[in-house]
Formats: sequence, structure tokens, C-alpha cells
Amino acid sequence: MHNHIKEFVKEIKTFHRHNKWQVFSDFCELAACSFSNSVNIGEAWQRREDQYMRAIKPYTKEEACQFAKLLSIVVEALELEPQDFLGSVFMELELSNHWKGQYFTPYHVSKLMAEVTYDESVSDKITENGFITLSEPACGAGSMVIAFAETMRAREINYQRHLHVTCVDVDATAAYMAYIQLTLLHIPAVVIVGNTLSLEIRDKLYTPAHVLGLWSAKLEARAGASTGLPQPMPQPAPKMLCTAPQALSAQGTGLQISLFD
Repeated sequence: MHNHIKEFVKEIKTFHRHNKWQVFSDFCELAACSFSNSVNIGEAWQRREDQYMRAIKPYTKEEACQFAKLLSIVVEALELEPQDFLGSVFMELELSNHWKGQYFTPYHVSKLMAEVTYDESVSDKITENGFITLSEPACGAGSMVIAFAETMRAREINYQRHLHVTCVDVDATAAYMAYIQLTLLHIPAVVIVGNTLSLEIRDKLYTPAHVLGLWSAKLEARAGASTGLPQPMPQPAPKMLCTAPQALSAQGTGLQISLFD
């Protein structure tokens, strides 16, 4: 079997002029900015574009092309098998020492925890409300969220239509790691760079699945229904594209799409 982790690590090490932690961190920021701007417009798009340009500035044109190669490896790995690929890469690169011992839970442990804690009443809640919500207050690279989504899929529940996630992490790189992977797995989510305890929010990213699925409107509608108060007609999140491209048209049929079908 092709070892995408070794391929990714090997590619990172070709950035001879830069520290490997900085390369990995910049890769995550660049990829997250690119995915975010696939659904941003107006001022939101420009802010993310400016962030991208600041992050890419220290690199040559050839090195910028290498970032595209790194992203292609992530895409191939997640297409082959949904997993916490970036968390595994992080540990393989031994970056935990730089981040003062930050440790990413191995994906097989996350899978076990998801299976053990999965509530079989999820189907009933989806029947009642149309979807369920999941909150991850210290998301890391999104391992637990991916594991939960895969547990739903194993029970023939389409998480791309019936699950919405809110992820928070105090570390920007970790949050970007989660955002990249949830984007590629088409998981509707809001990923927040901030502090769950202090309610600080430094950045907020919406996955394309959130925007294309009009999840802001769905969540507002459910919140209104729970309060019993009359609500205005739900509107999509402002300053974001909300028209699903033809390539994602399978979403409306009840099918669960993969990265590239």
C-alpha cells in the first residue's frame, strides 16, 4: 500500500532553507486560506487573500509549487481512507517537541472512542430534526470529528447531510489542520481559532460543505423553532457563495460524495 505519510514527510524535508515546523505550519495556513476563499467573496475574500500572501512571501516560486504537491498527497490519502492524516504527519515529523508536548490522539483510538460513545438514538434525533450537531471544544486536527462521521457512515447515515460540527482550538495551526481535513471530507463545519473557556474568537472558517449546504440558515431555523419565537425567512451566511457547483449536485440526491467522483 502506498505510504502517503512517508511521502509527505519526505516532501517537507526538501524545503532545505526553512525549519520543518514552519513549513508544516505555513502549509496548513495556505491550504486553509485557499479552501476558505473557494466560498468567500468581497471583504472576507480579500482578508483571506492577504493572509495567504503574507504566509507565502518567504518562499520561492519553486517552493510554492511544492506546497501544491503536499496538498495533493493529503487529498490522495483522505480519498483512499478517511483518517486524521495531518495529525499522523505531525507526530511523524516529531513536531510535538516544538509545540511543548502537544499530542494528537492516534486515529484508531479516536475510532474506538467514537464507537464506544456513539448514541444509537442518533437516528431518532435525525428523523425528528433532520440533523444533529456536534461540538468539539479542543479539536486538534479533527480526529474525533472524523471518527464520529465515519461511525455514522458505517451505520448508513450520510454525515454530509445530517451532521453539523463546531470545532474550536486555541492553536491556529491545529485549527487549520482540522479545517483542511473536514473540508476534504465534505463535513459541514465551523472551525474557530479561539479559547473555549474564555469564549475568545480570533478567526472563524466555514467549510465549503457548510456554505453549499446553507447550514447557517438551517441552524438559525432550528434555533428559532426551539425558542418558539417567530423567525424571519432564513438567509445564507453573508458574503459567501451559496450555489453548489454541478460537481456537487449528488448532495441533493442523498448520495454521499467523495473527494473526486
